[in-house]
Amino acid sequence: MLPRGYVFSHKDGQSEHIFQQILPHTVSQQQRTEAHLNVTKRRTNHSQNDLKRQCFGSPGPHNQPARNANFTSHPATGLGSSKEMCNSYSSVPTCSSAVSKTGGCVPSLREGSHQSDFHPSSLSQQILNLFHACEQQNDDLEKKEHCRAALQRDIQTIFPCAQVFLAGSSLNGFGSRSSDADLCLVIEEGTVNHRKDAVYVLSLVRKLFYTLSYIERPQLIRAKVPILKFRDRVSGVEFDLNFNNTVGIRNTFLLRTYAYVEKRVRPIILVIKKWASHHRINDASRGTLSSYTLVLMVLHYLQTLPEPVIPCLQMDYPECFNPKMDIHLVPSGPSNIPAFVSKNQSSLGDLLLGFLKYYATVFKWDKHVISVREAKTLPKTYCREWRDKFICVEEPFDRTNTARAVHEKVKFEAIKAEFTESYQVLQLRKDLSSILPLKNTRPKR
Repeated sequence: MLPRGYVFSHKDGQSEHIFQQILPHTVSQQQRTEAHLNVTKRRTNHSQNDLKRQCFGSPGPHNQPARNANFTSHPATGLGSSKEMCNSYSSVPTCSSAVSKTGGCVPSLREGSHQSDFHPSSLSQQILNLFHACEQQNDDLEKKEHCRAALQRDIQTIFPCAQVFLAGSSLNGFGSRSSDADLCLVIEEGTVNHRKDAVYVLSLVRKLFYTLSYIERPQLIRAKVPILKFRDRVSGVEFDLNFNNTVGIRNTFLLRTYAYVEKRVRPIILVIKKWASHHRINDASRGTLSSYTLVLMVLHYLQTLPEPVIPCLQMDYPECFNPKMDIHLVPSGPSNIPAFVSKNQSSLGDLLLGFLKYYATVFKWDKHVISVREAKTLPKTYCREWRDKFICVEEPFDRTNTARAVHEKVKFEAIKAEFTESYQVLQLRKDLSSILPLKNTRPKR
């Protein structure tokens, strides 16, 4: 079983705000539901089990952007320093700089945004305005965390050693107010048969969900990586729960570091995700690009410019992103990585136009594999992972193809056509609304 001695939290002034309320499993379902609905109350007396759960704290006032969320790990009582904890796993490579946050590029919740440093053109200002209007807020994150904590308590009634982790865009810095939430159920780390073990475990969890009044519409999707989809009745947030797909936790914190290593990364990626969604090429379930694939495509472009906007984190800091690092140490791994100072001072508008141009006219879809892990294109070989695939994007940790959902030629051609058409229109008009209707894109709440 995985060791569970770490709390993932962040500081709020002098006090440490921990969401999670520890409820005994002997209380009634009605009491559980009432506790889940009351998101503002906090218990003052926490049991020792609090130190074994993944928790995220509030930065203070609600309705503030979650762009500065920072999650660090703190050793549980009696375990010593985080460095000692890292060294206790002698067979697991860890990041030596994970002990202190001094000098790290990922800002804490108490720090302000640095986006005001831009001197934007009209197009750049449109990108920045849309980013600020759509980025995930702290109260959005709190709602997701509260549901995660309640689910972990309830799932532990059937799997006592289970832990539930938030992952994906909710934590990686690229989420919007409308983003769904990804959860990873970890019972025992290691290789699992995703088509057998995962379906079995998630089937049991689905039966449990039918008894929980705050969960509605649980649906098991028997995909290559099976997921249990459901809706939190309290917050209205849609969730996807997977089983032991821990690579998703690893890439969440890799992407989180990229999100904060250079100030232009988050605005440009959020707007590109909105653009792709508007043009219906951002839905893996319908044979187009997943949001994760889109993010990797943008990072690859920013890495491979003549003057790179971002570094290659896995090459520059291999010890911080080692795929064998214990999963509980992953959040603290990149905590001391400094901001990247790029010689490339292109505006947000120029970068958006360059991104569209790169995939419309430069990138060779039939010959190249996108690799953020190595910050370059790799030759497309005839191995099983790349053979007969229209788009090849390497997952940075397990090296599978994140774009495998694009398996129909008509969908592939539609994706290429959108890049080409949007590039031509934006190059001519230099107006974001010409390729993305801004009024309809902004959140209504």
